[in-house]
Amino acid sequence: MGSENGSGLGGPQLPRRNARVPLQAEVQLRRSGQRHYMVNVYDISPEGCRLEFVERPRLDETVWVKLGSLESIEANVCWVKGTMSVSSSCVRSILPYSRRRSRS
Repeated sequence: MGSENGSGLGGPQLPRRNARVPLQAEVQLRRSGQRHYMVNVYDISPEGCRLEFVERPRLDETVWVKLGSLESIEANVCWVKGTMSVSSSCVRSILPYSRRRSRS
């Protein structure tokens, strides 16, 4: 598979371990050295999410995503489509309990 972005940013897309679930919500996003701000999230899985950015991020940029009362999750920008649609891959699972529950 090739890049999902049409702007040349993003490497080959690897198969997802889990399907992304559509979601319409706001999450807190923080970029390195900046304050957090609210952004829209469009889909989510235990490994990542697709976000709307206010300013175009760099490919592989590290960001922190905070969902409600959960602690912030470190993520890396995987691809950028247009100026604001961004996919992020989380350093650790967004929902660590989901793996434990599925093994039961």
